[in-house]
Amino acid sequence: MSESTTIKKPRTPKTDAGHDERDTATWRKVGRRKRAIARVRLSPGNGSLLVNEKEYTAYFKPKDIQDAVAAPLTLVSMRSKLDVSARVVGGGFRGQAEAVRHGITRALIDMDGELKKTLRGAGYVTRDPRVKERKKPGLKRARRAPQWAKR
Repeated sequence: MSESTTIKKPRTPKTDAGHDERDTATWRKVGRRKRAIARVRLSPGNGSLLVNEKEYTAYFKPKDIQDAVAAPLTLVSMRSKLDVSARVVGGGFRGQAEAVRHGITRALIDMDGELKKTLRGAGYVTRDPRVKERKKPGLKRARRAPQWAKR
């Protein structure tokens, strides 16, 4: 083996619950909505909420979308106690915001199972299964048929 070759350390395995063994106070979960997928990490801190390495207020401009992202933390009164970091890809801004919200909710439940009832009551636990229907052959869109001509 030459001196220039470096040996990489094996990655530390994660437990079944998504809890990272390297850092005992970090919870990682995935949230989804439509075509958006968010990987969320929760850790104790001062309340920063980063989405794709930007402050969430800079990433999501509309106030209602910002409120949707922070809603689970506000509901359980942990907005200023936890740091949230999320990587989100796919979809539009609304889908991405709701995917981050779903990931935060799952991580909060992983952190403290007693929060599940409160979060479920607000409708944050259930993943919204509605996605765009695929286009079918012979049709213009999923269900839109070409105009019918009598003659």
